[in-house]
Amino acid sequence: MAFLMKSMLSNQVKNLGLGGGGEETKEENTPSDPAAAAGMTREEYEEYQKQMVEEKMERDAAFVQKKAERACLRVHLREKYRLPKSELDENQIQMAGDDVGLPEDLAKMVEEDQEEEEDKDSILGQLQNLQNMDMDTIKEKAQATFTEMKQAAEQKCSVM
Repeated sequence: MAFLMKSMLSNQVKNLGLGGGGEETKEENTPSDPAAAAGMTREEYEEYQKQMVEEKMERDAAFVQKKAERACLRVHLREKYRLPKSELDENQIQMAGDDVGLPEDLAKMVEEDQEEEEDKDSILGQLQNLQNMDMDTIKEKAQATFTEMKQAAEQKCSVM
């Protein structure tokens, strides 16, 4: 409530011309030179601007590199899971240059996944899966498959 009263009264006083001149003098005292406004000499200000531009360029380059690494990872996953390719990812990789690869952490993760899949696909991996299965279930599956093959053979062969 006090704030509202203060703002209303100060606005009315400024409109009367009793206290409104302070803002106009602030605008007149502002230097037109940005170097003087920053409290630097002209040379210091120019050097500062150059550093700012260089830092921005470095940040932009690092950002493009990160985007390309992510795109490379997406391309790798699309190849792995046989998904359609994306032109956007390929364009991002080309913009970053030829030196784009998976980051080390991601490359290690991909290698570990590949090793796990290879282990599962190998004969030893299948044997381990068999150990975990119930023998009764395996027998039932084998008998069902044998019965299906026998019926198919009887239908095709007139001698049986």
